[in-house]
Amino acid sequence: MKQSKILIPTKKEAPADAEALSHKMMVRAGYIYQVSAGVWAYLPMAYRVIRKVENIIREEMDKAGAVEMMLPALLPADLWKKSGRYESYGDNLFKLKDRRDREFILGPTHEETITSILRDSVQSYKKLPLVVYQLQDKFRDEDRPRYGILRGKEFEMLDGYSFSADQAGLDEAYSLQAKAYRNIFDKIGLDYKVILADSGTMGGKNSQEFSAPAEVGEDTIAYTDGTYAANLEKATSKFVGVQQTADPAELQKQATPGAHSVDEAAESLGLESSQIIKSMLYMAKMDEEETVPVLVLMRGNDEVNETKVENALDCEELSLATEEDAEKYLGAHPGSLGPVGVGEEVKILADNYVKVLVNMACGANEDGFHYVNANLDRDFRVDEFGDFRNVQEGEIAPDGQPIKFTRGIELGHIFKLGTHYSKILGAQVLDQNGRQTDMVMGCYGIGVSRLLSAVAEQTADEHGLAWPDSIAPFDVHVIPVNAKNEEQMQMAENITKTLEAAGYEVLLDDRKERAGVKFADADLIGLPLRVTVGKKASEGIVEVKIRKTGETIEIKQEEIENTVGILLKQLTPATETAAD
Repeated sequence: MKQSKILIPTKKEAPADAEALSHKMMVRAGYIYQVSAGVWAYLPMAYRVIRKVENIIREEMDKAGAVEMMLPALLPADLWKKSGRYESYGDNLFKLKDRRDREFILGPTHEETITSILRDSVQSYKKLPLVVYQLQDKFRDEDRPRYGILRGKEFEMLDGYSFSADQAGLDEAYSLQAKAYRNIFDKIGLDYKVILADSGTMGGKNSQEFSAPAEVGEDTIAYTDGTYAANLEKATSKFVGVQQTADPAELQKQATPGAHSVDEAAESLGLESSQIIKSMLYMAKMDEEETVPVLVLMRGNDEVNETKVENALDCEELSLATEEDAEKYLGAHPGSLGPVGVGEEVKILADNYVKVLVNMACGANEDGFHYVNANLDRDFRVDEFGDFRNVQEGEIAPDGQPIKFTRGIELGHIFKLGTHYSKILGAQVLDQNGRQTDMVMGCYGIGVSRLLSAVAEQTADEHGLAWPDSIAPFDVHVIPVNAKNEEQMQMAENITKTLEAAGYEVLLDDRKERAGVKFADADLIGLPLRVTVGKKASEGIVEVKIRKTGETIEIKQEEIENTVGILLKQLTPATETAAD
């Protein structure tokens, strides 16, 4: 491929709004072009990378027994209304109507669609298990698209679905998909972690997330040097609370003017923040007709983990109460709320660490006042204790090791959905006893386009991109220093033909540009190897540069095929699993 014949609009400067390294370099290197906020065109070089990623995915999905198909991106709203996700997805859904005023959405995912197809196509357990997948663009109306293609409104995904007649079938499919995902990310050459995660709006109870550590990651990963890794929403640590032994003192109300935070209350009362109860009021939507006020209690130096609270309540939606809600149910504004005297209409949850405290301080449900010496059972009730807090760095994880934090980019997610969708949409088969049973489902997704950002975040440097050979748009970049020099051009073309005949993909820079421009563009584009044909062409000598390390070697022209083969083999990602 001649560089003069391919669209690679490199730039000297990054976009003014670009924050992430991957965003800056992919735009500068001429891989992507912004059409609108959150909507990107994948130019030829990026599309070649995507095709390489797709091929790796197809190879591993085939090995795992999955079959590729294609579902429509335009979906009837009725299916999503039936599953309840038309409302729960909220403003993230692209909603539209056709000329006959029928409601549709642009699909962000396809559980409802594939379940309805299997419902109408499979009636017997003998036809199961089945695993299907697709590679398709998805749509999500992001409020704040950012980081280039990492968080956009349109993006390509692999989404796969397994259907089994029983739990054992689901477990087997889930295990095969987990192995396939590890193989995919290993072949691509990513540094990643497999973490415990929350299922969110997908439904189901069991899920794992594959996450690439990166500074611009959307999630916080709690991990150890041992075997533990979890999304912050799911992370737990060993309970080390010690029961306080002080005698309960008399409950007293004290004025705390201007104290609206835990730290301000602690200073006003002369207490440690760990001895103050943080009281957070939420509204939990249980179903279409019932919304319940929920007061969550924890030590003042802890943070509420809303996902853990939502899962404990098994509610459809959890939202922080408004000032009006706080005044309605507790008679005060946030900053002065507490559990003393709260009526039965408010459900009270408390973190396990609250259970060991004695003589606590808390809001008095009166603006500008707090109680001191509040004690469990004597002064307030708790309906349910549990782990409702975010873990903190340094705490001990379940594997006995200290917890560390890192940011991470979500690469993929696998879920054991169970019968969540099959029950709602009526997808049943006759089991071996002739009885109707719900299909047991699994769901598996990889963000294909965002993989490009994840790789770029981990491999790019201040000069540009640095693709692993497994997904690089070309293997080798051949650069004649002076395109007007016939000897250099002839040698560059001969090297290109030799390498292409050996099965390598080669980009030949035939442009009549200055050498400095060519080298700067080559660093930006980031192919694994660069072969420079320069002044020593008359001696039959070329320079080979490894983009990842910057190392260079001089070799004779006749050694080029063997040298490229050796170097690319050394640069090929290891096939062993990078994380457990």
